[in-house]
Amino acid sequence: QVQLVESGGGLVQAGGSLRLSCAASGRTFNTPIVAWFRQAPGKEREFVGGINRAGGTSTADSVKGRFTISRDNAKNTVLLQMDSLKPEDTAVYYCSARAGTLRIPRERNEYDYWGQGTQVTVSS
Repeated sequence: QVQLVESGGGLVQAGGSLRLSCAASGRTFNTPIVAWFRQAPGKEREFVGGINRAGGTSTADSVKGRFTISRDNAKNTVLLQMDSLKPEDTAVYYCSARAGTLRIPRERNEYDYWGQGTQVTVSS
């Protein structure tokens, strides 16, 4: 089993920044692919970005150039740096993980483990 815990959410003004952290514990060597999803009220959960163990990343077009994903394998932590935030970025952000090598899926049903989510609210 793998446990994921997100932190770092909060309230920020448009144009501001936040950094989310996803800390993994348990059998983390089985889940080298880590992705961030978000879900706004009344909307489907959508892919934000992901990273593989080698550090390769994949980012949704809606956040490209504003959000950056990185990882510290020694600490089993994945970070989501969010800059130039917009009100439409308001959502609950979830960390997820799965087995794999290089490919970073964008479909939520391809991920096996999920965190509890952290709220990000961007005011205009």
